[in-house]
Amino acid sequence: MKNILKQKTLIAAIAAISVLIIASSFIKRSPVKPPVDDLQGTINISGAFALYPITVKWASEFKKLHPKVVFNISAGGAGKGITDALSGLVDIGLASRDIDPAEIKKGAYTIYVTKDAVVPTFNTGNPDAAQLLAKGVKREQFLDIFVNGTIKNWNQLGGKVAAPLHIYTRSDAAGAGETWAKFLGKKQEDLLGVGVYGDPGLAQAVKKDPVGIGYNNLAYLYDLTTRKQVAGVHALPIDVNGNGKIDANENFYSTIDDLTAAIADGRYPSPPARNLGFLFKGKPKKKELVEFVKYVLADGQKFVEENGYIALSKAKIQEELKKVD
Repeated sequence: MKNILKQKTLIAAIAAISVLIIASSFIKRSPVKPPVDDLQGTINISGAFALYPITVKWASEFKKLHPKVVFNISAGGAGKGITDALSGLVDIGLASRDIDPAEIKKGAYTIYVTKDAVVPTFNTGNPDAAQLLAKGVKREQFLDIFVNGTIKNWNQLGGKVAAPLHIYTRSDAAGAGETWAKFLGKKQEDLLGVGVYGDPGLAQAVKKDPVGIGYNNLAYLYDLTTRKQVAGVHALPIDVNGNGKIDANENFYSTIDDLTAAIADGRYPSPPARNLGFLFKGKPKKKELVEFVKYVLADGQKFVEENGYIALSKAKIQEELKKVD
């Protein structure tokens, strides 16, 4: 009798193990599928060179989550982006300047997504480079260079070598040009110099001219791998307190991380530091647009600093999110 009971117990145990093995095998062969992503559509974007690189990054990361969403992104200057958005040619205009009342009347609706700055530039082959880096340039001197035209030679900035000063500016309606002019209390059309199209073009013009001076957005002055300034064209330090030298708390240009930290805590003046935004014609309603904006203001902020921009504060993010709710 005991042997029979033992046999029945053994058979039951073997049966239970078999059921577990079969169930386990079934689970491995039938994985749980993730929910289907139904977000789709096309998002057309144009505008500021300043905002273009990080927008491309955001779009690439967003597509990993929503493969059916298609992006068409082009640079061309803030003026073009704003015009394109207000005329309905694109869904988002990349804006790197203040929006004027006439544009607001046409329906301009801006959601700010990050922050950066415009930086004055010069060629590192300049014969007075060492003196310029040590002394910097005062705001009033930049005004006399770019607007009044009374400073025409590098030795007027305290250098030892007489060399003509060649000014380069943006030929396109640009947030960088408008922001740099605003720092000087003027408008972009007041700026002197040879007009050059686009941020990359302006950086290249100064890089080719040993006595050139210009201005650029951060993304075109620093190598994002080394975090250091690119060869040939460097930031021309601003003597913020006007004491004729670059003090320790003004010396923040060696890496992009040092400069963005100075922008974030206010040591670098605003302007030329400024907010960057997505501009729409009216409040965005298309699902793919709303979800993209929400992504940029949430998970997208983690890509901001590594790409040379300044992340928005938590309070600012909440303020901007309300614009799409």
